[in-house]
Amino acid sequence: MDLFSSSWTALRAAVAELADEDFARPSGCTGWLVRDLVCHLVIDAQDVLITLATPADGEPTRDALTYWEVSDTPPTGDDPLDALTVRLAAAYGEPHLLKFHLDDVGSAAGRAAELADPGLRVGTRDEVLTVGDYLSTYVMEWTLHHLDLIAHLPDAAPPPAEGLARSREMLERIAGSAFPPSFSDADALLVGTGRRAPTEAERAELGDLASTVPVYLG
Repeated sequence: MDLFSSSWTALRAAVAELADEDFARPSGCTGWLVRDLVCHLVIDAQDVLITLATPADGEPTRDALTYWEVSDTPPTGDDPLDALTVRLAAAYGEPHLLKFHLDDVGSAAGRAAELADPGLRVGTRDEVLTVGDYLSTYVMEWTLHHLDLIAHLPDAAPPPAEGLARSREMLERIAGSAFPPSFSDADALLVGTGRRAPTEAERAELGDLASTVPVYLG
């Protein structure tokens, strides 16, 4: 719960500090500008609110790791929701409107997460998770998207170290193997999820893991 809050607070703070011109820069999400990514974060915050308000019966069907749909092929950008996000982001017009909406909905999602009982069960995507596992998935989501946000903004603040470490641990468990100790947490996440290609030296260090990464999480 604490990692969810710290990761989400840091990401929202990074968005709040963006200059207007930064919204037209590319993000780390292929085909998306920073404004598109911020719009996606608004949708993510809405998803958190909806899910926390959707109690479920029965045993959990997914946990913080199995929640993810894992693919070995990158997204094509043809998903209708991805296309809608781009159109919606453009409709905001002014960056301050996106900032305002993210702060408004994002603050509510943060408060709802802090008040939620981690042992309760909620429903999302036709699956059942505990609140604790559901919010743990968003530690990864927030951390990866924080890296996406600052991909071309070298002076922007990075994600919290504890969120990076936890996300690396989760990705290693999903991938079934640990990244070399020489990889920073951020580099392990970027290479491991296909956000950048490994250098020749990194590929050599990956060894057998090079044949199983990147993994694409959806």
